[in-house]
Amino acid sequence: MQTATETMQLPQTLEPRNPGMELDLDWVMRATANRSAIERRAATLPARRSVKKAHQAAWLCRAVSCIDLTTLAGDDTVGRVQRLCAKGRQPVRHDLLQTLGMEGLTVGAICVYHDMIAPAVEALDGSGIPVAAVSTGFPAGLSPFHLRVAEIEESVKAGAAEIDIVISRRHVLTGNWDALYDEMKTFRAACGEAHVKAILATGELGTLQNVARASLVCMMAGADFIKTSTGKESVNATLPVSLVMIRAIREYFEETGYRVGYKPAGGISKAKDALVYQALIKEELGDRWLQNDLFRFGASSLLGDIERQLEHHVTGAYSASWRHAAG
Repeated sequence: MQTATETMQLPQTLEPRNPGMELDLDWVMRATANRSAIERRAATLPARRSVKKAHQAAWLCRAVSCIDLTTLAGDDTVGRVQRLCAKGRQPVRHDLLQTLGMEGLTVGAICVYHDMIAPAVEALDGSGIPVAAVSTGFPAGLSPFHLRVAEIEESVKAGAAEIDIVISRRHVLTGNWDALYDEMKTFRAACGEAHVKAILATGELGTLQNVARASLVCMMAGADFIKTSTGKESVNATLPVSLVMIRAIREYFEETGYRVGYKPAGGISKAKDALVYQALIKEELGDRWLQNDLFRFGASSLLGDIERQLEHHVTGAYSASWRHAAG
């Protein structure tokens, strides 16, 4: 189990950062995806992976430490962000954490729009929890390129330690891998010391083969994380897509020696789903990727269900879901 001290370290303190590499189109074009085999493998996970009692509680606490607690609504206010940050500092009731021996547990990051970076940074002062900002014309990524780059720079200047960018889907759909590589490399440079998560918007990429190739190109261009979705698409994180992306991460590590992080986002709202994704990571990448410098959940409602399950583990009773609002 991760200690409280470990959860409060920023990602860049734990792992050498992926510097990227020259675009290797031969490698990219060799990437394929057998949909039927991938779907069969993904279908086995919920059915055969089960952890119970104390083991389940430990895995759920680990999941809490990997959550990017998120608010990305048009009606966000400073007050809402402050409440979200308070929840990030104390994600589970103190008495429950005491019983579990997990005092000091926090979430992995707080994720907001640019305008909410300053109040989030202020509310998290001294906590060690980084602020992540969505950027580059999120969620569509269709604003003028120079404005997308400037948005990254402004968010870093405002105090964001992590930047979640969206790629131009058209580059993937047209097979313009050079353009995707150049775009991602420019975004990475604009982030400076801030870590960059590349959102692939996998539900809009057409095929699993496109997902595999886009994953490799973004890593070659220096992405610190690859992320499934903005949460705004009609199809967000799925197990087949996750399997493709995770195997691309493994292949990249075997080839370069650099670990890239993974972030499934959108539609993960139940504790049992978090356990399945963690089992997938453990089996395909190993325990090292289960720490929050290499694995995050993009979620706004997942934490509430995890807290409810932890309360049941400690007390033997379920509480009403409305008692576990995120903010």
